[in-house]
Amino acid sequence: MTLSPAFPCNQCGACCRLVSLAQETQFLDRGDGACRHYDDQNRLCTIYDTRPLVCQVEKQYLLNYQQQYSWWEFIDVNRIACLELEKMAAQPAE
Repeated sequence: MTLSPAFPCNQCGACCRLVSLAQETQFLDRGDGACRHYDDQNRLCTIYDTRPLVCQVEKQYLLNYQQQYSWWEFIDVNRIACLELEKMAAQPAE
């Protein structure tokens, strides 16, 4: 099932570069906070078609959140999180 509209991902890679921040994605950390499947140069997932369930927005919604939120509400909540991650990813490393 494909939800409409599609989740508005701008492919910035912030969620992939900050997997160490969430307990649900820490297992993907390659040691520097970024996902071990993230290609820094191309800014793409190297296993996109077989990526873990936690990385699949639509499936996460259908499996875990559709009883709590409409698809539009889920998009809104996650876009807020995306914008925060983008800000964090843009900050220079200390």
